[in-house]
Amino acid sequence: MSSEKINRRQQILQALAHMLEASPGGRITTAALAKEVGFSEAALYRHFPSKSKMFEGLIEFIEETIFSRVTLILQDEPSALARCQKILHLLLAFCERNPGITRLLTGDALTGETERLHGRILQFFDRLETQLKQILREAELREQLRPAIPLGSAANLLLASAEGRIVQYVRSGFKRKPTDHWAEQWPVLVAGFFREPAALAR
Repeated sequence: MSSEKINRRQQILQALAHMLEASPGGRITTAALAKEVGFSEAALYRHFPSKSKMFEGLIEFIEETIFSRVTLILQDEPSALARCQKILHLLLAFCERNPGITRLLTGDALTGETERLHGRILQFFDRLETQLKQILREAELREQLRPAIPLGSAANLLLASAEGRIVQYVRSGFKRKPTDHWAEQWPVLVAGFFREPAALAR
């Protein structure tokens, strides 16, 4: 694929993300997107065969950005709790910087779109929750720490806390930033999260 074609694709995706941010709650038509980019609708379809494929392009950007950085966090941070905190903060900060794209993560922008797109978002959050669960599972081996509730419930609790902030962000029209108050809420959220090491021997 030529660099010019890649740049055009990026230009279309950036315009789509901007429109999602500028029109909270509104649906994006290909006619409006073509006008935003300065292409004809026919030119749009030369780069993406459908609007669903454009949304998929944005979802792929989310996946690549988040999970490439998750890999770096796992390499650099040995502590399980710090790993979880940094991964969730990464998610919240990404959403804060990309409000339009965040509407995809909450499903707000996918009303009336294909089940495949909804499935991709579900898969993204499932993958993130599985990663948190794996970190907590390894904590017992690496740090002799075990969550006070079952692994699946513990991982779900952490992710649900971040997801709630993301939903609030979209619902507020991007006024309630997802990272606001997170630094002071995190210690309260995880207070008593792990059993004491001595309790594991019982």
